[in-house]
Amino acid sequence: MHAWLSALSFLLVSTLIGVGILAASRAIRVRAKVDSPLKQNTYECGEEPAQVAWMQFHARYYVVALFFVLFDIEAVFLFPWATVLRELGAGAFAAAVTFVLVLMLGWLYALRKEALQWQ
Repeated sequence: MHAWLSALSFLLVSTLIGVGILAASRAIRVRAKVDSPLKQNTYECGEEPAQVAWMQFHARYYVVALFFVLFDIEAVFLFPWATVLRELGAGAFAAAVTFVLVLMLGWLYALRKEALQWQ
């Protein structure tokens, strides 16, 4: 019960600190009396914008970024595992092989769906 009480008090104090900081920043902020329409313009190093700043990116950029993150996380998990492989035993080796196989199945699925092909 004592552990739950200290966890609850920590949660309460951290919430109060967060809300207090937000309230204090809102109370002491500096605001302009009149909002200038100039604030809404795009600023490009003092030059007038040549075109609209909003542009759409193809969804394949996001797919490639997602695959990069996925395989980067795989490397983050596998390198520490590889350093202590001898101490972990066969069960950990089987778990790591299963982990890599699941990732490779996802990669093969992406290749089959041509998610990584640039057209």
